[in-house]
Amino acid sequence: MNVIIDRFEGGFAVVEIDEGSFAKLPKALVPKGAGEGSVISITLEENESRRRETDSLMDKLFK
Repeated sequence: MNVIIDRFEGGFAVVEIDEGSFAKLPKALVPKGAGEGSVISITLEENESRRRETDSLMDKLFK
């Protein structure tokens, strides 16, 4: 997914997701050197070991 940095507010970058839709992204996740108008690519991944670890923790929490 590509997003465009619209502006910065405090510790967040406000990014345009779709035309007219915005979201806040923590500045720590913004690549160095990116500024207003920069297009950045966001990839969300979940690997199998992370999913198993999360499932195990959830099982322990809700027993």
